Amino acid sequence: MLNVRLPAVAGHFYPSNPSELEAQITQMLDSADDRQLTRCKALIVPHAGYIYSGPVAASAYQLLRNNQNINKVVLLGPAHYVAVQGLATSSAQAFESPLGTIPLDEQAIKMLQKLPQVECSDAVHAPEHCLEVQLPFLQVVLGDFELTPLIVGYASSTEVAEVLAKVWGGDETLIVVSSDLSHYHDYEAAQHIDTDTSLSICNFESDLQGEQACGCYAINGLLNLAHARKVQIKQLDLRNSGDTAGDRSRVVGYGAYALY
Repeated sequence: MLNVRLPAVAGHFYPSNPSELEAQITQMLDSADDRQLTRCKALIVPHAGYIYSGPVAASAYQLLRNNQNINKVVLLGPAHYVAVQGLATSSAQAFESPLGTIPLDEQAIKMLQKLPQVECSDAVHAPEHCLEVQLPFLQVVLGDFELTPLIVGYASSTEVAEVLAKVWGGDETLIVVSSDLSHYHDYEAAQHIDTDTSLSICNFESDLQGEQACGCYAINGLLNLAHARKVQIKQLDLRNSGDTAGDRSRVVGYGAYALY
């Protein structure tokens, strides 16, 4: 019997009905600014409920529409519920969303587990939303692909970069880092903080802290390796929940970036 990681936040962060879910994602993609970047290698995208961060994530995912090359996705995000030292993979053979199952790249996962900073922990993955909310977007824009899921706890930028170097691959492989920006400031304070953080990201400063981005450790590792490999970066969107969902008294920041 296939070992499948089941959705934890379907019907809460995003619709559990497949038709409704696909329609919502398609509408967000259609509403995003149409940009073209050649050889998109990595994305940084937010991971809140779709009504909050979905339009910002869509500004990055629209770049992948009609991409015929990508068939592997390495997906990283922070541990919100279960603490982990280093990075955690999964023993599952597939991850499920309302749009179907996604096979895991078991060969890549087995290779990564040889690194001392990588462990296997299904308990870390089971309740986690940060990777899960990216899956329907990826299914809509890419169709079929193999997934390497990684939850990043405390890890240095060098440790994360070492992991990413192992699975960097070529045009067939996309790296996606799932991260929100600042949390629970008023609207103007959040804008100031997130603008500074975005500048740091675009300058490949790999020393972000948790108050700047909850996925700071994954972002730091990606920026470390991308800078060494002469990859370029572009900010695609920078908003917060006050822009997308209305309440500006206590907002969460969202940014979308493409590395190419």
